[in-house]
Amino acid sequence: MSHLVVVGAQWGDEGKGKVVDLLAADIAAVVRFHGGNNAGHTVAAGGKTYILQLIPSGILHPGKICLIGNGVVVDPVALCREMDGLTGQGIDVSPARLKVSRKAHLIMPYHKALDQAREESRAEGRIGTTGRGIGPCYEDKAARIGVRACDLEDMDLLRRKAAQALREKNALLAGLYGKPPVSLDEVMTGMAAVAPRVLPHLADVSSELAACEASGGVLMFEGAQGVHLDVDHGTYPFVTSSNTVAGNIAAGAGIAPSRQGRIVGIVKAYTTRVGSGPFPTELCDATGDFLRRRGVEFGTITGRKRRCGWQDMVLVRESVRLCGITEIALTKLDVLSGLEELKICTSYEYRGQSILVPPQGENALEQVSPVYETMPGWLENIEAAAAWEDLPEAARAYILRLEALAGVPVSIVSIGPDRRQTLFR
Repeated sequence: MSHLVVVGAQWGDEGKGKVVDLLAADIAAVVRFHGGNNAGHTVAAGGKTYILQLIPSGILHPGKICLIGNGVVVDPVALCREMDGLTGQGIDVSPARLKVSRKAHLIMPYHKALDQAREESRAEGRIGTTGRGIGPCYEDKAARIGVRACDLEDMDLLRRKAAQALREKNALLAGLYGKPPVSLDEVMTGMAAVAPRVLPHLADVSSELAACEASGGVLMFEGAQGVHLDVDHGTYPFVTSSNTVAGNIAAGAGIAPSRQGRIVGIVKAYTTRVGSGPFPTELCDATGDFLRRRGVEFGTITGRKRRCGWQDMVLVRESVRLCGITEIALTKLDVLSGLEELKICTSYEYRGQSILVPPQGENALEQVSPVYETMPGWLENIEAAAAWEDLPEAARAYILRLEALAGVPVSIVSIGPDRRQTLFR
């Protein structure tokens, strides 16, 4: 049996939450396998809007099991806050439905303090981190001094681990960044407060996945951020701290690579990016403002303005190759309504040569010039379209051209934020 994978094929914010929500109806369990509460997945359904950070988007479907894998870094305070918010909206987030890997590493208060201090010190060279401690938590994991979710069962062990980490963290905070040290007692007080809430949700996620498979259930793996924010394959150093490619599912959830099957790449109908980093097709003009305004392009988590630009198929093709994407879900097509002309980046000019893949030198993407293909736009509002044939001819032609350039079919087209505003091909 093979399962379903959903990944963002650009720089994040592609609309993964809506697509996961749409596809979850026939899924037994939805799994997060990397990242943390720097993700922000928005789902509009039944007249309500839900914003999810750590909890998989499948939680909105009654009866679905949601799992947070060992590759995720979990802020226990943020997790409790998110559970409370969903409960207040009538969503069941009981331990029977939401399970967290005992092996997942915990984001501690000192991780957030260090993350924010570093970003502040970079001044003009800022990476664009959310300041939520994601990177420092992954650092401690690699350095083998991290705190894991299972450590909440043993507060003496957790205290020893936190004390060890604070020797280094406080030296950096005070000595290098001029910030106040983090109190061990305050850290432990905070952990003691959230432990009773988190402990009932802890589970052996890898075994849970195996049991689900054995009973014939199909799994969905929900990616966060986007392929080009991958720490290895993205626009380094302007990347996240985890591997966002589909291949990380094996490590981040504890399931064999051979179990991946249908891999859906989420592609926004144009391109956006939050924070710093190269962006070849960025539009710093009235068209960019139009896309931002029409698409409500502001970060779900940070509220920052998203940078907007034309579709970049060089990046999308690279995502298809890196992840083995089998089909594309195209989102926010409705935002392009009202533009008389559209442009698609099909290749780059780089150091006097035409290239079809992103260059791999340090910040080399900053040095490329996009090569555009121009297509007619459309003026009609498409948000009420009920079928493929209802779309304007120019909209259909645009989709078919993206499909041809990507080399894989566009199977889903989103024409608005609500579940119902979706066309299946």
